[in-house]
Amino acid sequence: MSLPPSLSQIAQTVASGQRSAAEVLAASIARIEATEARINAFTGTRFEAARAQAARVDAQRSRGEPLGPLAGVPFAVKNLFDIAGEVTLAGSKVNRAHPPASDDAVLVQRLQAAGAVLVGSLNMDEYAYGFTTENTHYGPTHNPHRLNHVAGGSSGGSGAAVAAGQVPLTLGSDTNGSIRVPASFCGVWGLKPTFGRLSRRGSYPFVASIDHLGPFADDVDGLALAYDALQGPDPLDPGCFATSVQPVTRSIGLGVQGLRVGVLEGYFVEHADTAARNAVASAAAALGARATVEWPDAAQARAAAFIVSASEGGALHLQRLRTQAAEFEPLSVDRFISGALQPAAWYVRAQRFRRVYRDKVNALFRDWDVLIAPATPVPAPAIGTEWIEINGQRFPCRPSIGLLTQPVSFAGCPVVAAPLWPSGTGGLPIGVQLIAAPWREDLALRAGWALAQTGVAHLAPTPTLPQRGRE
Repeated sequence: MSLPPSLSQIAQTVASGQRSAAEVLAASIARIEATEARINAFTGTRFEAARAQAARVDAQRSRGEPLGPLAGVPFAVKNLFDIAGEVTLAGSKVNRAHPPASDDAVLVQRLQAAGAVLVGSLNMDEYAYGFTTENTHYGPTHNPHRLNHVAGGSSGGSGAAVAAGQVPLTLGSDTNGSIRVPASFCGVWGLKPTFGRLSRRGSYPFVASIDHLGPFADDVDGLALAYDALQGPDPLDPGCFATSVQPVTRSIGLGVQGLRVGVLEGYFVEHADTAARNAVASAAAALGARATVEWPDAAQARAAAFIVSASEGGALHLQRLRTQAAEFEPLSVDRFISGALQPAAWYVRAQRFRRVYRDKVNALFRDWDVLIAPATPVPAPAIGTEWIEINGQRFPCRPSIGLLTQPVSFAGCPVVAAPLWPSGTGGLPIGVQLIAAPWREDLALRAGWALAQTGVAHLAPTPTLPQRGRE
């Protein structure tokens, strides 16, 4: 079993003229057509527009014009990103009545400006409120490594499309773990940048005070390439706090030499099963991490993140809940309603706690550059699972998948999710979080690159799907 060419390999071969953008796109479309019935990652495709984009890339190269760093790389986006001329569904049935978007989302524009070729939109939990992408309206997305298991959420289509080899690059969003969970369950690379690092203009919101946008990729070099293409200030987005571009592509090859790497203990061990702990142990050994670190107030941060998410999500959809509640996703509508009914004092208290909490978390990075933790407490559960067991304790499945990601995103830290393959999972992957101080994505990516160089973190073929060349 073999893997398709990776994102960084595709970019190199198109730039050198070894392959045309049209050839790369044709292989991606063939893969989507051969596997999509089993995966259900896409909610819409735009192959004709993609062919026109690829033709423009090839014409540029034939004229000797400089190409962007992602020239010819096929990509797809979670369907909460605006695509000009298409309705932004955000995983819902309610949004079908909305008018089409007039412009592409800013991050979509930036990838296309870098030469990447947009092929479609991807499945997700409705309004990004979920961890499994068991979408009632559009069907569940299936894990490419075991089809009766979830792909994670809420960016499940984004993780599954990369794992299945349909596209090497996708965009997702992460409020409480929605990039890191699918990356862990599907065995791909994911990046949740610092809160406010990337523009959110042209994306459908969930929780404005916690929402992050970021990429998935099939190799860490490609993840860095994509991240650099996505960077940049956006004066029209008041939630984008970046004032400059800080490229990481040239620095990731430095690896972890000189980095202070620690392993999170306490809460992050208590809420991780044996496979998740083994994944962390493998990553720690590869990165030379020996010391353990206590993350402050993790349980309280998770509780506060739930309160903020429910309050802002409920308020955002209040009018729709009053008039169209029956059209909402059954798995999340009660949580939206309960959030709309929460006392305002709870929300205020949670946000006040957040200010103190972030100061405590940021203080950790006086002594540490990168901290390692599991990305999910367990490998991907089967579709329809209601309960999971972690270290002898029983937890409700869907909300508990974010046990280890919520405290980190509530602090706004950048995280690379790296794919590992510990024993005892029946062939399923489980990821680790490589966490750095705010605005230091470069350090998390350096740690990810070092894991890839040792072979500890990598993608794996999907035995449940046709192998390349047999589509």
